[in-house]
Amino acid sequence: MEEQGKNDSQKKHFGSGRGGRPQRSGRRGSQKDRPEAKEFEQKILDLSRVTRVTAGGKRMSFRCALVIGDRKGRVGFGIAKGGDVQVAIEKAFRQAKKCILQVPLVNETLPHMIRMKYGSACILLKPAPRGTGLKAGGAVRVLLELGGVANAVSKITNSKNKINIAKATISALRALQGKEKKQRVVQKVEQQVDSKTN
Repeated sequence: MEEQGKNDSQKKHFGSGRGGRPQRSGRRGSQKDRPEAKEFEQKILDLSRVTRVTAGGKRMSFRCALVIGDRKGRVGFGIAKGGDVQVAIEKAFRQAKKCILQVPLVNETLPHMIRMKYGSACILLKPAPRGTGLKAGGAVRVLLELGGVANAVSKITNSKNKINIAKATISALRALQGKEKKQRVVQKVEQQVDSKTN
């Protein structure tokens, strides 16, 4: 009887789990354990091995050009180097996240035509009617796709350098964004003037 009393007290003290451990409450795979949904999709535009010549010899590293976007109007572009491929990708992702750009969209396309030049790369972006899709290639297509532009036409001339083409596209989208802001300000001023005159 005394032994049974001791066993009961031990069970009460340690709980009814295995090996005398207290049981955890809650189910397996709770919400804390599940991975969070990613805010941005990412695509590697260019991944290359580069070397730097130093006094001790050549130092090898990897360069990653990465595009991120949420397909809802936000897009970013980053370039970074690292000793390892994974390090380069992570650094490029952080760089792209710092310079996120809001793409101006009008009926799932661009507001108007624009030409832009970066280095020797020249690009042309034109709006397209609904149902056309993306008639673009290379870096321009990746940026517009992740930026949420459903219908557009583009043309690349003078260069095959993916990084220069991507930078020219980002510059074009930034210029469109600036023009859109100016137009909104002008429209607000006009509306205020109309309301005062009426």
